[in-house]
Amino acid sequence: MSSSTITQLQRHSCTPSRAARELGLKRSEFDLAVHLGQIRTVPDEGGGGRRVPPSEIDRLRATDGYPDSLRERVRLVGTTEGAKVMDIPVGRFTRLARLGLISPVRFYLNRYRAVVWLYLAEELEEFTTVGENKPLLTGRMPEGLRDMLDEGVDLRARNWRGRHRGFLLRLAEDPWESAGVLAAFLDAAQIAELVPDPYDRSHLGRFRPAPPAHGAQGSPAAHLVEKIMTADDPAEIAWLRSELAQVLEDARRFRPAPRPAGARRTPPDLPAGDPEPQEPPRGGLLGWLRRRSV
Repeated sequence: MSSSTITQLQRHSCTPSRAARELGLKRSEFDLAVHLGQIRTVPDEGGGGRRVPPSEIDRLRATDGYPDSLRERVRLVGTTEGAKVMDIPVGRFTRLARLGLISPVRFYLNRYRAVVWLYLAEELEEFTTVGENKPLLTGRMPEGLRDMLDEGVDLRARNWRGRHRGFLLRLAEDPWESAGVLAAFLDAAQIAELVPDPYDRSHLGRFRPAPPAHGAQGSPAAHLVEKIMTADDPAEIAWLRSELAQVLEDARRFRPAPRPAGARRTPPDLPAGDPEPQEPPRGGLLGWLRRRSV
């Protein structure tokens, strides 16, 4: 979308709060609909954030069953209600979630700082209609899945990270923003190893989104949320490292990180005798766009 088109849309577009009122949604429902890609937004170049074009509000109002159908698509349920939606015991629902067969879209911490996972009711209903899922809803769990549960497998946090990361990446407007999103799911030690140049690392930090807000900064609740946000599975970490390294190269070509005059970018470690790599040519935006489309 061209900058002139975005500017025209902004002149008549709505803020998220107003768009939620126009659509008859609670703000939390609206935010989730955007998260799921059900409501299209455009960047707010003037004040940051996002705005909703009037054409998008008209489109949603014209859908069958509006507004109930829109609300139903963003209806969230916890474990107990989710089990009722699927007509299975709570224990079986929890096992399916731990195995990653159903994925949470949100979470919150209760007053005891226990994690409460929330699921889309629509997805749970769809799960029960798939024929191959029927054996998972009744009878004995397959042996391979039982073994995973016995080993303590719990993929709820990882699945949430995957969904949240996808949402943030969809909103990224350039390679640095994408790199910041990927970095947000790695711990500081991983980032220091992957990005040895201090100016690159500092610039990357500007685009790193914070974890969902839960409690004051530095509080036990905030530490718990940060732990949920940080990848801990070896395969997930390996994917994030590989992807971040590629996107960072696109970002450096697109726009090098600012640095004092005369300062040079710290090259990665090279075997003895290898020549120092040359600064890559510009043009990283095209590579980033190709990778993003995939």
